[in-house]
Order: sequence, then structure tokens, then C-alpha cells
Amino acid sequence: MIDNQIGPKGEESGSDELHEHFRFIADKGQQPLRVDKYLMNKVENATRNKIQKAAKDGNIFVNDAIVKSSYKVKPNDIVTVLFEHPPYEMLLTPEDLDIDIVYEDNDLLVVNKRAGMVVHPGHGNYSGTLINGLIYHFDNLPNNSSNRPGLVHRIDKDTSGLLVVAKTEAAMTHLAKQFFKKTTEREYVAIAWGAMEEKEGTIEGHIGRHPKNRLQNTVYLKEEDFDKGKPAVTHYKVLEQLGYVTLVSCKLETGRTHQIRVHMKHIGHTLFNDERYGGNLILKGTTFSKYKQFVDNCFKVLPRQALHARTLGFVHPTTGEMMRFEAKIPDDMEQCLEKWRNYSKNVVE
Repeated sequence: MIDNQIGPKGEESGSDELHEHFRFIADKGQQPLRVDKYLMNKVENATRNKIQKAAKDGNIFVNDAIVKSSYKVKPNDIVTVLFEHPPYEMLLTPEDLDIDIVYEDNDLLVVNKRAGMVVHPGHGNYSGTLINGLIYHFDNLPNNSSNRPGLVHRIDKDTSGLLVVAKTEAAMTHLAKQFFKKTTEREYVAIAWGAMEEKEGTIEGHIGRHPKNRLQNTVYLKEEDFDKGKPAVTHYKVLEQLGYVTLVSCKLETGRTHQIRVHMKHIGHTLFNDERYGGNLILKGTTFSKYKQFVDNCFKVLPRQALHARTLGFVHPTTGEMMRFEAKIPDDMEQCLEKWRNYSKNVVE
């Protein structure tokens, strides 16, 4: 069975209560496509066998009616997957986890998340997440619109850096509005492949799921494709040129999934060691075996995408004061940078 995502939204079917695990609305331009193939493109880590079993068991609905796996999805169809059990991420277990809290008061706290920690439970990650740790240390955190305690925003598992967590309903509402209105300040630092010719610039383009690789997102630039994604804007500035890589600052105007990773790849500067987007390959440099060994050593020092949420700014929901926080670049990124600094000094261009 498929266990994940959006919910729970209980619906009655006979005497059994069903819980919504997924909900998708087909695009206006959706071509007829079997519902099992449609869900394969939408549900991360799902297999065709699991989807077909869900259909056989009567767990897949289109417009509130049970359908077979051969049903053809049409424009504006509402596709849902319902099970008798609630999504596992809703069954939260408090865990005594080490959380780096850089600031706390009665309304909120600011956390410096380490790389490798998932922010909230989801498919394949039902324990050890930031939320599991938060509900151990704090009682009665308010739920957001997705029933995730305290969460106002999130960052990817292998991205390190700052997150604000709401401790009250009022703080949750106030902070969520700031993120929605794009008035927060968020700056990331990243190591990107290649020497960037422009010292600063702005990347724009709608971000949505990649049509061929369902684990990636991509940029849509044509107006007729805009309904496949959401508007996204990233402002970047070069901090340091290091030969075949560049240290860059990225400021988010919007907050889309994988935004910096997708936008940087879009302009030809995939993040260093970003496996999902191909940055774990040698994208720039020489063919010398010594260089390959050097890059492999950098990958070992920094076994994740080179991305860190360094600064975070927002208006305090009670005092009205502008709060700004900064988390220094973590050791793994700093060690990788030092290697590239030494290499770029010694290499003969």
C-alpha cells in the first residue's frame, strides 16, 4: 500500500472511515493517461505494483468514485488515494533528539537544522525528524494547515540551516502570513559547479515536477506551461570564485520545493554534490586522474548538496520587532571550501 502525504481527511465509506493520503487535481491540459501511470508520476517512491494493488483494493478514487487502474485521467479530475489507516506521518511519536536552538521565547523558536535531518515525517522517514524532536521538548505546538506541529516553512533533508518554529496559534498565523506575502528574509549559501560569469542576477521561472523524472522539479518558461508549476524568483550573488566551482549567495523571493537547486541547475550551475540533480558528477574541470581524485575527496568531505540556509529574518509576531539570525557555514561545507581554495590557488589554468 502507499503510505504518505497530505491528510488526514477522513471520509465515510460504509462503516469504515477512510483517510486521505494523496490528493491531486489534474492540469487543464492533462492528456488522457491511465490513473496508475498518473500516480506513478506524482507519488514519490511509489511502485506500479503498490499502486495497482491500491486500485484493486478500491483505494483509488476519481471525483469521489472508486476507479480501476485502467481509468484514464482527464483535465480537472480530482484523484485521491484513501486508506483505512491514517498517514503514518500523522502518528507522531515524541523522540529525545538533539536540536540546536539558537533563539527561543514564548512565541517562537529558531532552530539550526543539521544536514541529514528530515523536517517532518513522510514516506520512508517516520522517525528521527525535527518534528519528532520538537514535540518531545515542547507541549501543545500549534498545527499548521497540513497538521504539522509548529512548522511555518521547511528545508530539504540534506540542506542545513535556519528554521523558525511557532509555539502559539497566533504566532503560526502571523509568521505564515509573512511567508505568504514574501516579506521574510532568507539567504542561502551554496557551492555551485562552474565559474559564474555574472557576479549577480535574478533567476525567474515557474517550478513544477519534471515530466520525465518524478524525483526532480524543473523550470517552465513558456506561458502555456505555467499551470504545470508555480512562480519562483531567486536572486544570486557571487561570493567567491574557486576555479571550477563558485561560492554563491542566494536570496529567496519565493519558497518552492528545491527552488535553489532547480534554478541553479537551470542556469547551468548545478549545486556541488547534489545527487538528485546530477551534481555528484564531475561537471567542470580537467580529465586528469589527480583532479578526479581531488573531487572525490571533496565529495567525501561533503556527502550532500552544498546548500546552507545561513540567514533568516522576520517580524516578531508579538513585539513587531524585525528579527534577524545567522548560522555560520557548517564544518562539512567549510572543509570542502578550503579544499577548493587551496586547489584554485595551485592549479595552472
